[in-house]
Amino acid sequence: MSTEKPASERIDKWLWFARFGKTRAVAQKLVERGQVTINDAKVKKTSASVRVGDRIDVVLETVKRSVTVLALGERRGPAEEARLLYNEPQPREKLTSEHAALPLYRPMLTREKGAGRPTKKDRRAIGKEFGGRWDEEF
Repeated sequence: MSTEKPASERIDKWLWFARFGKTRAVAQKLVERGQVTINDAKVKKTSASVRVGDRIDVVLETVKRSVTVLALGERRGPAEEARLLYNEPQPREKLTSEHAALPLYRPMLTREKGAGRPTKKDRRAIGKEFGGRWDEEF
């Protein structure tokens, strides 16, 4: 059994090890949506290889980060350990709304007042109107 380190690593694993995504599924979603480039080439598959020295651009909602790979990850460790996997020579670039990526998570749906189930105040008003409590038989 050899103890040599591999020369490359899957991009989704590397993004997860480097903490660009909270889960590996999130890292895969970044790649599938076209938000990741390696050496200015769009990554089409999550199995694309990343090597030491590659430049990776990642669009995270309204921020574009350009990093250079310094090492390949072996495990998802603490943030200090993840920071040793890459070098970020340029500051994070703030994107305009037209160039920004869609959020990875859907926001919670909000209900318009009066739509859907009645509120506690609505239930009391209905009870007064019908001359009883909401849960009583009429």
